Amino acid sequence: MNSNIITKTVSYADLGRIQYAKAWSLQEDLFNETVQRKISNRNLSEADQQPTSHHLLLCEHNPVVTLGKNADLKNLLIPEQGTDNVEVFHTNRGGDVTFHGPGQLVGYPILDLDEYYTDISRYLRNLEETIIRTIAEYGIIGDRLPGATGVWLDPNDPLRARKICAMGIRCSRWVTMHGFALNVNTDLMFFNLIVPCGITDKAVTSMEKEVGEPLNFEEVKAHYLHHFSEVFNCKLEINE
Repeated sequence: MNSNIITKTVSYADLGRIQYAKAWSLQEDLFNETVQRKISNRNLSEADQQPTSHHLLLCEHNPVVTLGKNADLKNLLIPEQGTDNVEVFHTNRGGDVTFHGPGQLVGYPILDLDEYYTDISRYLRNLEETIIRTIAEYGIIGDRLPGATGVWLDPNDPLRARKICAMGIRCSRWVTMHGFALNVNTDLMFFNLIVPCGITDKAVTSMEKEVGEPLNFEEVKAHYLHHFSEVFNCKLEINE
């Protein structure tokens, strides 16, 4: 780590199990607050400008399918209005269609990339790196698939390539929202409700499936926080 880089402070909140709509609303509030602060600072002298804040939200969701801005409805295999057990949301993130549910670690970083680097590709690669390091704690070798986001296992083997973590973000005025969904102990049967990310020829997996037993979710979360703080060179400040 470069000691000349000033460590950022990121406010961290564990939302627990939360409805997707409520988490999205919270993201929007933090995102809009950050954007408005940046707009206001433009009209102030440097001495009077207020620093923007950075946030990381971790949570689980009840079963929900979300569609990105460019999603193809053909990849949604249940009614667009959802079912009794699974909600469906059209979102403002990038990407296609994905599933969130219990046993899945979902992360929403709301970062001002002007304070880091104004490079979306670099941001996504770093977000992938936090997952790759986390699953490595359990002997799972994560990798990237050229031309796709997320974290994959055996991406270069057409017969074995499988996704363990999906990603989709929104970035405006260099402020991020949305993020990643890491399958920890996720019931993979839910992915039969969609064509994950519109990819028909590759499977979906979970840490539980790869290791052969359910994992301690809180332990996985703790490993993730450690690696997030390393990759993004930040100090996590718990927000109760």
